[in-house]
Amino acid sequence: MMTLRQIRHFIAVAETGSISAAAQAVFISQSTLTLAIQQLEEEIGVSLFNRHAKGMSLTHQGHQFLRQAHLILATVENAKRSLQQSTDQVAGSLTIGVTSLVAGYYLADLITRFQRAYPNVKTRVVEDERPYIEHLLVSGEIDVGVLILSNLEDRHALQTEVLTHSPHRLWLPAQHPLLERDSIGLADVAGEPLIQLNADEMGLHTQRIWSRAGLTPQVTLRTASVEAVRSLVAAGLGLSIQPDMTYRPWSLEGDIIEARPLVDLGAPLDVGLAWRRGTARPALVDPFLTVAREQPNNRRLSI
Repeated sequence: MMTLRQIRHFIAVAETGSISAAAQAVFISQSTLTLAIQQLEEEIGVSLFNRHAKGMSLTHQGHQFLRQAHLILATVENAKRSLQQSTDQVAGSLTIGVTSLVAGYYLADLITRFQRAYPNVKTRVVEDERPYIEHLLVSGEIDVGVLILSNLEDRHALQTEVLTHSPHRLWLPAQHPLLERDSIGLADVAGEPLIQLNADEMGLHTQRIWSRAGLTPQVTLRTASVEAVRSLVAAGLGLSIQPDMTYRPWSLEGDIIEARPLVDLGAPLDVGLAWRRGTARPALVDPFLTVAREQPNNRRLSI
């Protein structure tokens, strides 16, 4: 039978990309971890990883299972909490502000876990551009924001907490010549046709990356759709630098998208929570923060 320990071990390997690094993270031997992954694959009847010289990468089925694995652990945490304290007596409403890119990759899981933990709390979501979400937070019109913290402007008026760091990688079509290199830098990419994602201020963020490097990119296409970026890259129409939270190794058409790190890329995107600083925050913000912090394997940093 599949165990929670196997699921935790699977997540560790998926997130580190190697048996040795995962074994150190979960404090077991490499042989024990290897056996656990093999038993898990036998139990569910599919290969979860591609094994190669540089480590292990998820298969298509592995990516699908990873999301379910996180949901399983989150459900177990919610069940444990429900035994430790009664949350069904907590009632009221919570207004959450969110930006478009974050909404697509974090919101559904976060609200689902919160509603399971606090079924009598009504949640309302306001999606808009980051400057307007900041304005609503400072004015008290929304209770808490879930957004890219790297782009915040009014930091003196807001308290923030990072939930996850999303590093950038270069997206390439299969068989691209740069895939043959041991390392890739921004200078290697500057002369290539580039696809620019403009959603959630990603265009401005990428401009800052190139400006710091003193390079001028050859942007040939701009779009507000992550799926369009995927399809264009997979079709060989350009490369793209994207945060890892948006990565999926195939387009809607089923074409492969490769991703490689850039050796001279700067800090990752910080995704997390923001709420008004200096005043008593709404009562339901604390329970929401607690649930958000329970997301499995988050790397958090208070600011």
